Amino acid sequence: MVATPLPLRRAAPSPRDHAVVIGAGIGGLAAAMRLGAKGWRVTVIDRLDSVGGRGSAIRADGHRFDLGPTIVTVPQGLRDLWAATGRNFDADVDLRPLDPFYTIRWPDGSHFTMQPGKERMRAEVARLSPGDLKGFERFLKDSEQRYWFGYENLGRRPMHALWDLIKVLPTFGRLRADRSVAAHAARRVRDERLRMALSFHPLFIGGDPFHVTSMYILVSHLEAAFGVHYAIGGVEAIARAMARVIEAQGGTILLGAEADRLALDAAGRAAGVHLADGRVLPAAVVVSNADAGHTYDRLLRDHPRRRWTTRRLARTRWSMGLFVWYFGTTGTAGLWPDVGHHTILSGPRYEGLVHDIFIRGRLAEDMSLYVHRPSVTDPTVAPAGGDTFYALSPVPHLGHADPVDWQAMAEPYRRRVQAVLEDRLLPGLSRHLGPSLVFTPETFRDRYLSPYGAGFSIEPRILQSAWFRPHNVSEEVPGLYLVGAGTHPGAGLPGVVASAEVLAKVVPDAPAAAPVRLAAE
Repeated sequence: MVATPLPLRRAAPSPRDHAVVIGAGIGGLAAAMRLGAKGWRVTVIDRLDSVGGRGSAIRADGHRFDLGPTIVTVPQGLRDLWAATGRNFDADVDLRPLDPFYTIRWPDGSHFTMQPGKERMRAEVARLSPGDLKGFERFLKDSEQRYWFGYENLGRRPMHALWDLIKVLPTFGRLRADRSVAAHAARRVRDERLRMALSFHPLFIGGDPFHVTSMYILVSHLEAAFGVHYAIGGVEAIARAMARVIEAQGGTILLGAEADRLALDAAGRAAGVHLADGRVLPAAVVVSNADAGHTYDRLLRDHPRRRWTTRRLARTRWSMGLFVWYFGTTGTAGLWPDVGHHTILSGPRYEGLVHDIFIRGRLAEDMSLYVHRPSVTDPTVAPAGGDTFYALSPVPHLGHADPVDWQAMAEPYRRRVQAVLEDRLLPGLSRHLGPSLVFTPETFRDRYLSPYGAGFSIEPRILQSAWFRPHNVSEEVPGLYLVGAGTHPGAGLPGVVASAEVLAKVVPDAPAAAPVRLAAE
């Protein structure tokens, strides 16, 4: 993506119909598309040199390393987003359903493969733990109930008014939202491996399965109903397609431009954005896709805050950090034939390891890994004869009492990750290694301006979800709106895309402008 320079105008047009979006992550790009469809003249700014935020990529020696999200669920959310602009998502993005979805491997050599089709999943559960088949089916019914309430109802509408919360409290009670995901799985199945397989999903959005509300078991229904998909070209290909739509709507994408603080008018309303280089972008609407913590603690540092004060943000529970090793291999075509697109290597401990990461803030000796091998699906990701991988290990964020010194620990920890991979998944890996890159929580802090280097912003506990999260309509500054992982409905591709859908319901059409819809292609 090439930066579009900000047009220089001697007589700038009125900011009345101008909206500025801070951050070109998936949430910010989705917000810009929604605003463009409502007639707003949109400028998207981002401090990085490419669009996508966490969904961008880095290239080395013919390998493309997809830096962040790798799994696309609920593609209908993206199709709805494109449809709002008059375009066809499937004409712009090559999205492939995966089969199987992923495989979980345990240290004892057993495994469990998530795959499409009810009968195939029944057979897989029966193979692993036949006595848990009825409990598994009950769990899926529970998951579907929570999907319709938590995703289709709460997740796609505003939750910034207290009455919105009060109305749904009885349903929260009936669905036992006070119970954790792990506790709910334990009530349905007995096998410890199956309990882990049904409860680990909150880790994909930064939550502790032993404390996050059981509403998040809805992810199991998302997988069963909509499948797991991958975009050829990675999530970066989705981000670039979004940027093309924005530019076709008449919007501007300004890269290498960092927001320093919000501009406010005399009444305290958002009036634009001050850039770090001294320029000011006047606007009637400002949307922040920056982390909610960064938005309030940095961009509004000179403005008195009532709710999201520095002290309040320091007391907030943040998601875990991430250690990610990106690496390429040579001469591995046909090697490791049983290693698919997505693999989860569960460590010897589940609850204890999660407790070390989220509660104790301790870097444990053991680890669990998510291993991404997109080259089995996407030939564009690696040179001929090679593979591209990343191995992700959840680790403590930097806000604990004794944070990990990643300057000292990054390479020793990478070697430990490599040893686990060679022992349990990729024998002989060291003989085939090519380019290599490591991200630690310090990288997330410095590259993405994530408070404490948290991988997914605010942890989605029950009292940090829905109305309790930073609102899409800012409670601090009129004219400021939030999208992305740190606001409602939460992290993950479906969540950040849905946050832009909510945005479109609370931001009016641009003044004296007809909604902009493009001709379908």
